Parts: sequence; structure tokens; C-alpha cells
Amino acid sequence: MDRAIAASTQNQRKRRRWLLTAGAVLLALGAVLAFRTALKPGLRRNDLLTATVETGEVEASLTAAGTVIPGREAVLTSPIQSSVRRVLLAVGARVQPGQPIVELDKDLASSALARLDDEQLRNQNKHSQLQLNLERSLNDLRTQARVQAVKVRSLQSTLRDEQQLLKIGGGTAENVRQAELNLTVAQLEDERLARQIQTQQRSNAADVRELGYTVSMQQRSIGELAGKLRQADISSQQAGVLTWVNDNLGSTVQAGDALARVADLSSFRVRATISDTYADQLHQGDPVKVRINDTDLRGTVASISPSVDKGVVTFFAQLDNPHHPALRPNLRADVFVITRAHHGVPRLKNGPFYQGGKEQAVFVVAGGRAVRRTVRFGDSNFDWVQVLGGLHPGEEVVVSDMKDHLDTPELTLHD
Repeated sequence: MDRAIAASTQNQRKRRRWLLTAGAVLLALGAVLAFRTALKPGLRRNDLLTATVETGEVEASLTAAGTVIPGREAVLTSPIQSSVRRVLLAVGARVQPGQPIVELDKDLASSALARLDDEQLRNQNKHSQLQLNLERSLNDLRTQARVQAVKVRSLQSTLRDEQQLLKIGGGTAENVRQAELNLTVAQLEDERLARQIQTQQRSNAADVRELGYTVSMQQRSIGELAGKLRQADISSQQAGVLTWVNDNLGSTVQAGDALARVADLSSFRVRATISDTYADQLHQGDPVKVRINDTDLRGTVASISPSVDKGVVTFFAQLDNPHHPALRPNLRADVFVITRAHHGVPRLKNGPFYQGGKEQAVFVVAGGRAVRRTVRFGDSNFDWVQVLGGLHPGEEVVVSDMKDHLDTPELTLHD
């Protein structure tokens, strides 16, 4: 027959059922939490770049490409058409004032100078001959004038005689009129000769001046060519370092062609180029920051080229410290032309996250999470972005490129 189950056994069975039920519930909750965790996106913290919002200076700037050049560089050019005969110094050598660098072939210029000298002698001989011929012509006219003056006086005497004969009845009125006519013609001829002498004198003076101008111009040409010949041994007027020389022996050079460059490497400046899109924002005197490797040097825009070449504008920056040891000729540099400066404002390190807009979403790191937040930005430069709202100093922000997660409100960070 059946026996009644003991109360202790029944209690034990009830506890077992409760424990099984509780375990099942806990297991179900754990499974749900695990499933939610699996669905929630996450990133490795070590794969992200972060930066802390801080307070400091933000300078809005235009970025230009620059090259360090000597503060002073003399370009030595050929004074004559010639060829390179000898190079006396190598690139990199120290140059003293007056020290020859390149020797040119002077034979062609010397022959040209000799021809000019011969032409000058011929011009001077022409000048002497012209003066003799002009003096001869003028003397002939003066002689004719004296002869005509004697003739006028003779005709005047003849007229007086005819007039006297007419008074005493020994002559006729016709003879008097003929004598008067002859005297008038002679006087007109005398006046013509006087005017011709004056004209000849002025003409002679003009011809002499013209030939004198030719002689003077020829003499200047001789002096210029002689001076160029003296300069054919190319030398520098300033001390410095030879940075370039035309060492192609025998190569033909024209007058004005560059032969060498001598630079004063004790000071430097920067030549920079920027897109003509920003030409209106570029002004003489604007502050600049020149970055060479990890060194920043301050300066100002000294001059701006008025022309645009292939879509770029060239300008020159004068450095506050042109003697800095980091400066080297032809060294590439980043040039930042500062247009505005903000002091003591919240700022964030510039990085791939920044899209250049005034408002965008960023991820703020809090604990083990990266929470999306909309932030307002202001001016920016290569290093910093000004924070206008949405972030506070001390907050950590992801500065990596997060465009693939912009639709995710929150990310889990794990090691």
C-alpha cells in the first residue's frame, strides 16, 4: 500500500524546482544581455586616435608651399657674347669680393673693339675733311661777296657820273636809268651772297655737329665695350658662397646670360606660392609662420608678385630670425599666412575627423564608450580647430576618421 511522502522530502523537491526555475531565468537574462552586447557595435581603443580639448590660441591661416632662399643672392651675368673658357671656382666655394670665378673668351669682343677704334679714326678723319671742305665753300662765298661789294661801289660811281653828265647835258636819261638798274641788280646780288654766307655758316655748323654726334656715340660704344671686356673675367662684388656656376666649357653665352650665383648664407628668407584663389586674402605685412621640419619660425609677408603664373601667386616672407640654424638654401617649408588669431579659446587637435564644416558630429570618449555628439567649430589651421560649442576643456575626443560610424549613437571601446 502507498505510504505518505515525508514533509522534508516534499520541501526538498520544492526547493529543487525553485532553484531550477531561477537558474533558467538567470540563464535567459544572461543570454539576452549577451545578445544585446553582441549587437552593440564596438571598436578597439588602440585603433583610435584621441585628443583632449584644451584652451589656447587658434590662428586661422592660408597654407602655402615655400622654399628657403638666401637673403641676398647676386646673379653674375655675361657682359658680352662669348664662350666659357675656364671656371676658376667650384660650387660651394667661399668667394671674396673681386675674386674671379669664370673666365670668358674675349677674342671676339677684342676684335669688335678694334673695329670700333678703326671706325672712330675714320670718323675723326671725316670730321677734319668736312671742316676743310666747309671752310673752303664758305671762303669761296666770302670772296664772291667781296667781289660783289667792289662791283656795287663801281656801279654807284658810274651812276653818279651819269647823273652828273645828265646835268651838264653830256648824257641822257636812258643812261642814268640803265646805271640805276645795274646798281640795283648788283645790290640784290650782294644781299643774296650775304644771306647765302649766313645759311652756309649755319649749315656748316649743323654738319659739324652731326658728325660730332657720330664721333661721340662711337666713343661711348668704344668705352662700353672696353668696360665689358674688363668685366669679362666674372667676379663677385660681395662676399658669399658660390651656389651655382655655368661649368660647360666652350658653351656659347649671350650678353645677359647668367654665369654664376653668389649667395650670402648668413641670412635667409622664404619664397612661397599659393593658389590665386586666395590672392585677395593675401596682403603685404600679414604675419606668417614658417614650418621647417618641427621648427616654427615667425615672419611677415614682405612682397607679393603682381602677376599670376599658371594659377599661383608668388610672395616672399621676411623672417624675424633670418639666421636660425634650421635654415638651409632650397629647403622646403610649409608657410602659413595668418589671417585671424583667437586667444584663450577652446581648441582641439586637427585630424582626419575634421571635415571643414562649421557643425559636425564627433565621438566623445567617456569610460569605455564613445558617444556621438554634435559640435560647432570655428576657424582652423593645420594644427588646431576652434571649438565654439558642444565640447568643454578636458573632454577626450576621437580625432580618427569616423565617417563610417556617423549613424551610430554610441560605440563600445575595448582593449
